Amino acid sequence: LPPRRPPSRAHDQPLRMSSAPTTPASAAGKVRIGVLALQGSFAEHCAHVVRAGGEAVEVRKAEQLAGCHGLIIPGGESTTMANVARRWNLFEPLRDFAAKGGAVWGTCAGLIFLAERINKGEKQGGQELLGGLDVTVDRNFFGSQIDSFEAQLACKIPGDDRPFRALFIRAPAILSVGAGVEVLAEYTLPEEKRRELADKSLEKIIVAVKQANLMATSFHPEITVDTRWHVLFLEMAGKCAPYAGVKETDKEEAQRTEIKLVSPGQLPVFTDSVFAGAARKM
Repeated sequence: LPPRRPPSRAHDQPLRMSSAPTTPASAAGKVRIGVLALQGSFAEHCAHVVRAGGEAVEVRKAEQLAGCHGLIIPGGESTTMANVARRWNLFEPLRDFAAKGGAVWGTCAGLIFLAERINKGEKQGGQELLGGLDVTVDRNFFGSQIDSFEAQLACKIPGDDRPFRALFIRAPAILSVGAGVEVLAEYTLPEEKRRELADKSLEKIIVAVKQANLMATSFHPEITVDTRWHVLFLEMAGKCAPYAGVKETDKEEAQRTEIKLVSPGQLPVFTDSVFAGAARKM
């Protein structure tokens, strides 16, 4: 990613976030979105949730899912996130959250996490996935870090057909989808990329999908100024009941022992027209 510049103190306000939830209505009825905060771009997602009008909760413990209507699994390194999630006993609670009807959105590595099948690029010995999204992905379709790029893509967000700026960072791609999966965005492959492929007839690749309460994107909306994908996810999550799979005593203990690792409002942020600045206090 490009180097970051420090925020302007005159214009940027620190992000107000609860790192351990109290009650489902703690933010005056706002939709509460948990962001899996093990590794990757969770701070940027938290900031965009706030900009979109929601309440952001960093999730590092199962108890922090309490009261959340939705969960974002950020971009980062999917193998690292999987290893930490298993070590911290998070896989079962995350699966239970989705099974009980919570909305879940995976970006980049999060897309890999949600996929039912990895066709290419799977780690040796396999990789534990949450699953649930009826898609097949190529883990490193777009190449290594040096092959990262951006593109203007047509948008199929309901009610808004303006194009959006998509940033692909060592990104996966969706090779196929099941019958119940809605395609929200596709990327037309340039000629040089098509020459690399065994299937020379492939002209487009799927990069954003929605299936019931699940959504996934190959790209990173959280590092642009465009909040439309986060607004869409808040609308999805707002239709879901807050997660109630945690005991009140467990919630209190998680809150008491929580150590906040990152305060996104205090991080250096992008300040140009492409990348998002610090979240405004809502």
